[in-house]
Amino acid sequence: MRQFLKQTFASTIGSMIGLCLFLGLSIGGLVLILLTAVSDEEKIQGVQDQSVLVFDLSTQVKDFKSSANLAQTFSAEKQETITLRKVLQSIDEAAKDDRIVAMLLDGRKVGIPNGYATTEEVRTALAKFKATGKKIIAYDVTLSEQEYYLASLADEVIVNPMGTMELNGLSSQQMFFKGALEKYGVGVQVIRVGDYKSAVEPYIRADLSPANKEQTKVLLSDLWGKFLNHVADSRKLDSLKLQQLVDAKGYLEPQEAKQAGLIDQVGYYDHVVSKLRTLTQENKDTEETESFRQVDLGTYANETISSTQVTSKAAEKIAVIYAEGAIVDGSGSIETVGSDRFTEDFQELREDESVRAVVLRINSPGGSATASDVILREILLTKKKKPVIVSMGNVAASGGYWIAAGADQIFAEENTITGSIGVFGLLSNIQEIAQDNGVTWDVVKTGKFADIDSNVRPKTAAELAIYQQSVDKTYGLFLSKVADYRHLPLEKVKEIARGRVWSGKEAIKIGLVDRLGGLESAIAFAAKKANLGNSWQLEEYPQQNPFDTQILQLFTAKILESQATKDPLTAELLKLKQEVSMLSAFNDPSGVYARLPFNFEID
Repeated sequence: MRQFLKQTFASTIGSMIGLCLFLGLSIGGLVLILLTAVSDEEKIQGVQDQSVLVFDLSTQVKDFKSSANLAQTFSAEKQETITLRKVLQSIDEAAKDDRIVAMLLDGRKVGIPNGYATTEEVRTALAKFKATGKKIIAYDVTLSEQEYYLASLADEVIVNPMGTMELNGLSSQQMFFKGALEKYGVGVQVIRVGDYKSAVEPYIRADLSPANKEQTKVLLSDLWGKFLNHVADSRKLDSLKLQQLVDAKGYLEPQEAKQAGLIDQVGYYDHVVSKLRTLTQENKDTEETESFRQVDLGTYANETISSTQVTSKAAEKIAVIYAEGAIVDGSGSIETVGSDRFTEDFQELREDESVRAVVLRINSPGGSATASDVILREILLTKKKKPVIVSMGNVAASGGYWIAAGADQIFAEENTITGSIGVFGLLSNIQEIAQDNGVTWDVVKTGKFADIDSNVRPKTAAELAIYQQSVDKTYGLFLSKVADYRHLPLEKVKEIARGRVWSGKEAIKIGLVDRLGGLESAIAFAAKKANLGNSWQLEEYPQQNPFDTQILQLFTAKILESQATKDPLTAELLKLKQEVSMLSAFNDPSGVYARLPFNFEID
């Protein structure tokens, strides 16, 4: 046995040395391979005349494509990702490009749904493309509502005979942990301000509060009403009859969808190919009939759209800075909005005289109140020197609205989720679970509140009063800042606050938002505000990390798995894992947070 262990140990050491030597010798090769892969990806074949632009509806459309996506290239379940600006610019360019004769919305692959505001911006771009007279054909097998929201614009919608069409309305199913926490002996105490501030409910309730149900119902009604009206208008249907169909069926077979006027044809993909070959004027006798002359959206974007938008050779710039993810204290990560990192970025943009205006794109449910206020301070300082315009994405609520409030102008889509002006504190303790397992604590202290931060016992009434005072103070600051920077009476802000969530459609009515429009509208407004005319270029922040940093992140970044390939039970378990991982973003120095419910999702 001793000899075996000795040999095993020697073998292990030898393997480790060999591995080190291999890594040392081959790291250059690895870098070369990666560079080659990147360079191959960047090679553009060129767009042929009489081509169809293919938009894969499974494509993940994100505000900012971080370097973490490099890691996804090594994932077996990788998903195409492209930035929203590239999608919008590519569709706009294709509308003017004589080489592009039509567009195919290809829904054969299943992907993670994009946010509703993002989908709205893409739909607007598709409508402009169609207005030029170029055809849009949509094909799908299992047609989801978000996919259909885009496809309904098409000149022809074709669904596979074996497919189905989802038309059952919107829902928001939230996960609650109170029972589990009680079962395992984890105590939770909450201090909050705002009747509608529901972010803490998963930890203290087993269901939605009446106030939370009310605001969620109103929000879903706003989003669904927009869906019905736009679909009905595009398909020349009656929205009331469409709702009746929703309530009667939920899911439609392809023939039922055709009879209802929702789609145009039940057919296979080869039928689509045949139609597109006619549009591309391809000779069936000399060319392959199983395909057609095409270019995918990603390739087309790489050929036609620069990462830096240049309208002239002028030195003046508009900077777009992306705030995506939970707002946290410190530097944060590629998935969060770190106050230190954003402070540095805004200081750089503020001092850069070539940057004439800043567009802050927010896609955040909020987070640390302290971090939110730090970022707001930088926005206010920057605003003294140059215009700061906010563009709200899918969600810019709670702390996300805190940082938006100080901008010169706020843009949002009608289906943007915003508001949620309220704060809370979440206090947990492990006393019960520890005692059940024979673990106890004792304490010696020199002051009544010396161990107020302890998580091994519940807080006393006096201690809770201290925390409540801190939360009340933060809420008061939140209200006053919104009132001051949005030029609203404090009493009105108090009325529309209370932690309530609003759609962009309602937010503009109550003064929380200035204009309806997407990211491109905000950029155009910033150029006008800075008196740049057509002479400027655009830079995006945060800028891509150096390649060596990307290599490091390649092996450490969290690779998001597509839920589309998971069974329903696994999908729910992944949601639970995600919920627990969100707790790592709770790092506010004062323990006070301004953010949405952790698991707020719309299906």
